[in-house]
Amino acid sequence: MDKRDLSGVFRDRLRLLLTRSDLNQSAFAATVGIDRSALSQLLSGTSTRLPRAETLLNIAARFEVSLDWMLGLSHDEGVTGEIRESLEIEEASGGFDQTLLAKWHAEAIGTKIRYVPAGIPDLLRTEALVEYESGITNRSRETQIDETQYRIDYNRRPETDMEVCMPRHTLEIFARGLGIWSGFPPAARRAQLLYMAHLLEDLYPTFRLFLYDGRARYSIPYTIFGPYRAAIYVGDMYLVLSAAQPIQKFTRHFDNLIRAADINAHEAGNFARQLAEMVIATDTADIDII
Repeated sequence: MDKRDLSGVFRDRLRLLLTRSDLNQSAFAATVGIDRSALSQLLSGTSTRLPRAETLLNIAARFEVSLDWMLGLSHDEGVTGEIRESLEIEEASGGFDQTLLAKWHAEAIGTKIRYVPAGIPDLLRTEALVEYESGITNRSRETQIDETQYRIDYNRRPETDMEVCMPRHTLEIFARGLGIWSGFPPAARRAQLLYMAHLLEDLYPTFRLFLYDGRARYSIPYTIFGPYRAAIYVGDMYLVLSAAQPIQKFTRHFDNLIRAADINAHEAGNFARQLAEMVIATDTADIDII
């Protein structure tokens, strides 16, 4: 899910809570431990940044709503009662092999990892795409390349079991060179899609990519590390839940995405290859959505 969409969902639900509270902005802000100017910024839509995890927790606790509802993962507002006690924060920075994220992958070996990426999955990106996107996101190119290689090596281990599910239109938009990829050349997009097709077929079945219709289903980016934890990606950090009930809810959500997939894992490589051929064939025209 695009970071702008995530912040938009949060903003809409924050406005709803403000309306329900019958408080003015100053009183509402004081209730959740921020100042009025910070609340105004969150409500204005001028930034895609989310509040600190502490603020998210304060809002959820004060108004008895769940974090997954506030972040758009669920339409159910109800709290689980476990979230506050089981939340960790991990900054998405530094060398990947030295982060808790790498440790969580290692701990989950032998169990199933379920992954909804924010864009094109890290391990499926070429160095050209990593370099292009690092210029937009200001994330370290070297760190991202390290992360990509770590994930490839991880998924070559025979005990690995990883499922990835993402909107089909992310790849279609990429192939057309739209959005953040508008400056990425057609030849590079084609090479990326062919590289993806090769890896998908090479890593199958330990790594399986499913594509669903993003018009019919919705998800924020997250990873479920077996039965141990669920990590929600929110830009420059992860919100990590380790209690059983929220992990089960995330797992059910992911399984519903899989059931809704219209491109299954054994078809994903061929789908990427078809998009690659269309990039060159229609270089000067629009690509038809498959």
